Amino acid sequence: MSIGGSCHCGVVRIEAPRAPEWLADCQCSVCRKLGVLWAYYPDGAATISGATATYICNTRVIAFHRCPGCGCTTHWQTLGKDFGRMAVNARLLDGVVASGIEVRVLPGPAG
Repeated sequence: MSIGGSCHCGVVRIEAPRAPEWLADCQCSVCRKLGVLWAYYPDGAATISGATATYICNTRVIAFHRCPGCGCTTHWQTLGKDFGRMAVNARLLDGVVASGIEVRVLPGPAG
């Protein structure tokens, strides 16, 4: 069963094929400051509609997308290197965070 959600103002919509099996609380410097919980899906499995703005941090590996209106971080996608997955901000998916899905804390880079 598909699941959907949106940014705060509703301009950016997210449609995923199913609820995630678990959520990632990434502890890298960017994700900690964004305050997101990631739901991972195979590349192209989740559909994002609406224009987004991007932020590419110094590692130049992934682009973080956000709504240009309300500023909500919506998802990330890889930049060249194929991780075989993308991530959407589970906090924007209707009912997911409150559903009791397991949250796994992922350590950030050492140092």
